[in-house]
Amino acid sequence: MGDKLLSPICFLQQSVKTGVFFKAACALFLLCLFSACEEDKNSKKFIPYNGPLEEAENIEVLYSELGFLKVRVRTAKQIKLPSEDKIFPKKVFVDFYGPAGDVLTTLESDSGRFENRTGLYKVKGNVKVVTQKKERLFSDELTWNPQTQKVYTDKKVTIENQLSGERMNGLGLDANQDFSQYSIRKPTGFFNAPAGMSPN
Repeated sequence: MGDKLLSPICFLQQSVKTGVFFKAACALFLLCLFSACEEDKNSKKFIPYNGPLEEAENIEVLYSELGFLKVRVRTAKQIKLPSEDKIFPKKVFVDFYGPAGDVLTTLESDSGRFENRTGLYKVKGNVKVVTQKKERLFSDELTWNPQTQKVYTDKKVTIENQLSGERMNGLGLDANQDFSQYSIRKPTGFFNAPAGMSPN
């Protein structure tokens, strides 16, 4: 019958070739499908951005009460985070004002932070507070609550009276924001030093 009939051997060879081809095609298809699924899984992985939202320089924040300036916070740099927290990586200066508009107390520190969740300001590193009464307070960290107008810490504190030379050491402190009243939680020492002497 010539070309119209295939011999059993040719038919078998053709089937084998077709089967191999079919298997290879299926394997390739499955591989592509698996790769697509893997890419899909990877594309669904969301990595949240935790870097700064914005940076600003020469920041000044004013707090007033009944139209009267109460507190002024200044710093050279502010970094705002996605949590709405604000970091002050450079020196922080705070002025607390009295009813007559005069500065009653000043505070300075190496750095600071505003915590949006709690509404608290925390200053750290070589914290120094100077009052109108010529008293100086030294600590590693202080927290200021604008709502309660209180300042506190659980760190070591030293309070020095520049006029009398009296110095108090202690652990922990609670004060109102202008430091006209304060108490040391756990006093550890009280002694007289030459007036104007700074603590170590």
